[in-house]
Amino acid sequence: MYIEAIVQTVEEAIQAEKFGVDRLELVSGMKEGGLTPSYGTIKQVLEHVNIPVQIMIRPHSYHFAYTKCELDTIYEDIRNIVELGGKGIVFGALHQDNTINMNALETVASISDELDITVHRAFDEVPSLEEAFLSIAKCRNVQRILTSGGAPNCIEGKHSLKNLVSLAKSTGGPSILPGGGLNVNNIDEIHHVVQADQYHFGSGVQIDGDFSKGLDAEKVQIVKRISSTKE
Repeated sequence: MYIEAIVQTVEEAIQAEKFGVDRLELVSGMKEGGLTPSYGTIKQVLEHVNIPVQIMIRPHSYHFAYTKCELDTIYEDIRNIVELGGKGIVFGALHQDNTINMNALETVASISDELDITVHRAFDEVPSLEEAFLSIAKCRNVQRILTSGGAPNCIEGKHSLKNLVSLAKSTGGPSILPGGGLNVNNIDEIHHVVQADQYHFGSGVQIDGDFSKGLDAEKVQIVKRISSTKE
């Protein structure tokens, strides 16, 4: 099992790597669900860690149906990341009817052949998870989809997540990255059903479940121990 964890600062990124996290999702504004981090933070994190860094691309928390101006800002942010040497981004865009905005996704993918794209939990708002998955699978450079299976959290969405993991394996499409409400107390139950090869942790591995307090080394190690028994 591959473990991804949310970080917001270079200090947290360094800690996460030290604690054994496999991949980072770098964000700002977790009270708003995660926004694009600053240029300086991105630069510092990329310079100080060796593990993969997926950088959130989200200009605001109001919705995922972006205007042309908002999309232009998104594309510029991604070009800046590429210039800094970054390859991993986390992005998602919807139309007003909550279907995937494939034009926006394909434009993002065209910015660099080396991009490693995670489609984020905007995916959980689509009318049909299977149809959305099959559409996304046609876009180059999309490596994974972060999802709770269309539910508020992975516990409630575990059976849907299981179906998505099976779909991903049968089609050779993007991997499924379960995330949303994962913690040391439920990962075993969720993995038993879902059988994904990677999981995304947020507050579940933070001290007191609080993003302002930083990563909890003990919780990360518990997750690592659980993951090592599932290999």
